[in-house]
Amino acid sequence: MTIHTPSLDWLTDVTKFAVHRLPAYSDHKYYATLQEAERQADMVWRHSLNGSWKFNYATNPSSRPVEFHAPDFEYGGWSDIQVPGHIQTQGFGQMQYVNTMYPWDGHSDVRPPHIPEDHNPVGSYIKSFVLPEHMASDAQPVFISFQGVESAFYVWLNGQFVGYSEDSFTPSDFELTPFLQAGENKLAVEVYQRSTGAWLEDQDFWRFSGIFRDVYLYTIPSVHVRDLHAKAGLDASYTQGLLELELTLEKAVAAYATVNVKDAADQIVASLKADFADGKASLSATLDQVQRWSAEKPYLYTLFIQIYEPDGTLIEVIPQKVGFRKFELINKVMHLNGKRIVFKGVNRHEFNARTGRAISREDMLWDIRTLKQNNMNAVRTSHYPNQTLWYELCDEYGVYVIDEMNLETHGSWQKLGAVEPSWNIPGNLPEWQDIVMDRAISMLERDKNHASILIWSCGNESYAGEVLRNVANYFRATDPSRLVHYEGVFHNRTYDDASDMESRMYAKPADIEQYLNDNPQKPYISCEYMHAMGNSVGGMHKYTELENKYELYQGGFIWDYIDQAVMKKDRYGREYLAFGGDFDDRATDYGFCTDGIVYADRKVSPKMQEVKFLYQNLKLTPDRTGVKIRNENLFEGTDEYELVYSLLHEGHEIARNVIQVDVAAQTEAHIPLTLVDTVGVDAPGEYVIHTSLVLKEATLWAEAGYEVAFGQYIFIVEDTRPQTVPAGSIRVVHGDVNIGVHGADFSAMFSKGAGNLTSLRYAGREMIAIPPAPLFWRATTDNDRGVALGFEAGGWFAASLTRKCVEIEVTEEQTDRVTVTFRYTLSIHADVRVAVAYTVFADGSLKVKSTYEGVSGLPNLPIFALSFKVPADYRHLDWYAMGPEENYIDRAFGARLGVFCNEAADNVSGYVVPQESGNRTGVRRVDITDDSQRGIRITAPATAPVECNISPYTAFELESAYHQYELPNVYYTVVTVAGKQMGVGGDDSWGAPVHEEYQIAADQKLEFEFTVQRV
Repeated sequence: MTIHTPSLDWLTDVTKFAVHRLPAYSDHKYYATLQEAERQADMVWRHSLNGSWKFNYATNPSSRPVEFHAPDFEYGGWSDIQVPGHIQTQGFGQMQYVNTMYPWDGHSDVRPPHIPEDHNPVGSYIKSFVLPEHMASDAQPVFISFQGVESAFYVWLNGQFVGYSEDSFTPSDFELTPFLQAGENKLAVEVYQRSTGAWLEDQDFWRFSGIFRDVYLYTIPSVHVRDLHAKAGLDASYTQGLLELELTLEKAVAAYATVNVKDAADQIVASLKADFADGKASLSATLDQVQRWSAEKPYLYTLFIQIYEPDGTLIEVIPQKVGFRKFELINKVMHLNGKRIVFKGVNRHEFNARTGRAISREDMLWDIRTLKQNNMNAVRTSHYPNQTLWYELCDEYGVYVIDEMNLETHGSWQKLGAVEPSWNIPGNLPEWQDIVMDRAISMLERDKNHASILIWSCGNESYAGEVLRNVANYFRATDPSRLVHYEGVFHNRTYDDASDMESRMYAKPADIEQYLNDNPQKPYISCEYMHAMGNSVGGMHKYTELENKYELYQGGFIWDYIDQAVMKKDRYGREYLAFGGDFDDRATDYGFCTDGIVYADRKVSPKMQEVKFLYQNLKLTPDRTGVKIRNENLFEGTDEYELVYSLLHEGHEIARNVIQVDVAAQTEAHIPLTLVDTVGVDAPGEYVIHTSLVLKEATLWAEAGYEVAFGQYIFIVEDTRPQTVPAGSIRVVHGDVNIGVHGADFSAMFSKGAGNLTSLRYAGREMIAIPPAPLFWRATTDNDRGVALGFEAGGWFAASLTRKCVEIEVTEEQTDRVTVTFRYTLSIHADVRVAVAYTVFADGSLKVKSTYEGVSGLPNLPIFALSFKVPADYRHLDWYAMGPEENYIDRAFGARLGVFCNEAADNVSGYVVPQESGNRTGVRRVDITDDSQRGIRITAPATAPVECNISPYTAFELESAYHQYELPNVYYTVVTVAGKQMGVGGDDSWGAPVHEEYQIAADQKLEFEFTVQRV
């Protein structure tokens, strides 16, 4: 039925979500000639309308320019806006970030399908165009495609109504032919932020609106394949390719199709031909010894589909890439091409810090390379279908995809964390069935030909019910080659059959094991785990260790890939990454949008070091005789890599070699290494064997020599020589207030009044700007705040600021050394005692020993450390420690022992809310120097290394800042040496504690030692 007059009632009518919109179809490209198709050139039959449009913003429908679509409406004074792009990121309307609640919560008391009337922003767009000459034939229909508009929109051309659509994340196409005119045409689009669709789009993201994906005109030839379905499967032996091809014409006409199947070497391996009947054609072929597609080797064939008129005139050529693969359940276990698969995945929002979800090809290329470089083999399109290009890249580069339909109704059933589905949508409400099913159909029909997609997802966090069960059954009936995912059935087992797998969010490792040990009926994945908010991803190994322990544990998807922080300027014009609330948006969920292992400006965060290591398929376990290589690939051996191994003594490389290795998939081998025997390890000290597998040749995603896997082995050759004390003499001065220790070209001063070391001077240079103090507090991380660490353990914050020196003791006073010990009591408990002993030697070195005597009944310690300040000029750091990126006791698997350099400022990681960052475990040595390479060196024995955090800021300065720009000007380098710091955790950011073995109990004795000396 043709509708000529649009209605605003459609915005709240669940039955009106597509008016005159074309049915969904496959995302293939088409060309006039075979040569064009082979080049994959820009489509001649497509004309982009991207660029500058005229624009008007209104806060609600009543204030919009109602007749703006009329041909004679004057809009010359309107603003300009870029398409694709969001309204809010271009200076119009209100930026707002919320997580689970609906954005109007607290402003409008509405329930679905009703929407706020006083605040429903309207964007009125106008674009004038002249139809390109090659598209202006009367015989050619013309269509328009909107690839993404949020959340509902009306379209007019030359004053005549064209159509209406909802669903922000799948294409909406309309025919324009009846409305076109010669010369200039006026296209008018009216976009509404709130609609029935907005009730279905309550994802954890910024609440944008507008035309944020490509818009283009297109025409079609006289015979045109509107839809194609290419099924590229495998036989039972996984060796023969089974190709089935279904073609549907725009209109039924006499025609025939030929298909050449070409391999990656451009050789024809099969040819097919079929006539169309009633506008449809089916073709099939069996290919012997086919190259299979997987993330390890994403081998693609290209179908060149040529459409002819009966007289043999070539009308259209379609290049369609396919990957032959078979994804199935075997004995309750997910298998790809006959092998048990493990997803080493991540959830990914489409996001750019400047353009929001209007991301570019360059953004996507950076992302796909980053995934591959860091051993991620899977992505979940949280929580909406992505741009078509992303699936093409996943096909080409090799990434498994959970393709998730555009659905989340979180705020309708979960409030403040409690499950309360009294008005949940869609639930069992039949009136919501069609609008929800439309989203499933739109996704499947567009994306069905992509080899990378293994699983269809019914959406995210929308509880459960008959509507979603029907969606799951639609997926299964329409596409049996894939499985169906939906996590929400966890909350209502009545609808358990809506998911082919047990999928949970943020389940603790113990909970996962409980499921896997209790006669599980489905394979298990964590569709979200490791909440990477701020300084996080601690304890990830507890999840990856389940991969080889339980056959039905099949991996998970980290939350999430990229911080959703937005570039903004502070009051002084300096750019910073802003988060919820920074735009005066209320309601908001503040910094909860910053959960990425990649920063919003597309820089890799330190958390990635751990992810890359724990996700590696190739496990390297060296020892003194060789290295065990365990190849957990499903299909590919190690022939693409070289094994690089080296021997280091005290951090310095003394030998290196490169060899070829051949370890087949799903096997392991011990490869002898001869470095230790050849070079010899007679010299006492610490040795480490580094082993790496690196690419022999460049790939799409990395250069030759790029490291894909790493392992190390550390051992010590004991020094049997007797330990000696530095030679020389010192002079100790016992003053009334100070105890001075003087030697050749150095001095140390201990204040009885201050109860501390107050001076350490080398060659006239003062190294102590602010005296050392026992430290029990770290700047709380996002995870710390989520578990209320400040409330539970805030006494340690005060204890770090309010110690009282109760005793000073001088011992071991000899001609070549003296020890000065300070003993402190703390405000947190009268029986807690801390001692710091300084032993000064004749060469000016200072051995520091800190001891803690705990008592029961106190909260666990965040850290036990000693912290002092040196002048800010001493900012260059040279480490021999675990690194190179920051690491913590529960996030150190990916760290390696070695020598590396950075600056103190580098240790303030880019977490948008300042917090603890920059720590290094296993510190044997760190030099802190100025531009003239003078300064101090901190050392600890390899058998008892310390942790160090060297930064421009104290824990308290970081704690007090809410944004990076609030941190003070730099005057010092803050040196914090710790015996132990608690882990950072990451099971979630709203109550999950750091695992017990990575906490620091307060009722024990703790001590650590380190030495300070001049450089």
